[in-house]
Amino acid sequence: MKVNLQSVNFNVDQKLVNFTQTKLDKLETHFNRIIHADVFLKVMNTSSKENKITEILLSVPGDEFMIKKINKSFEEGVDECVSSLERQLRKRKEKLNAHV
Repeated sequence: MKVNLQSVNFNVDQKLVNFTQTKLDKLETHFNRIIHADVFLKVMNTSSKENKITEILLSVPGDEFMIKKINKSFEEGVDECVSSLERQLRKRKEKLNAHV
């Protein structure tokens, strides 16, 4: 799966890129027709510790899923987004199988 990763207000390190790619690749075990994923990592300028925004836009044939999480770390955000996407992909797969 093609992953486009964009970081806003900071430079992303390769370790985070690899972590994100690995997590998103696991989604293909649930739904094998994923076209691509756009990942946006942003840092808010606030005094709050939870200032990391993770947004994932996942494209599948005929639909897109958008998940946005705010956490203390990007790893946490990616984990939460991926688990939400897993649930949504499972529901979509069940709907598709019900129509067949």
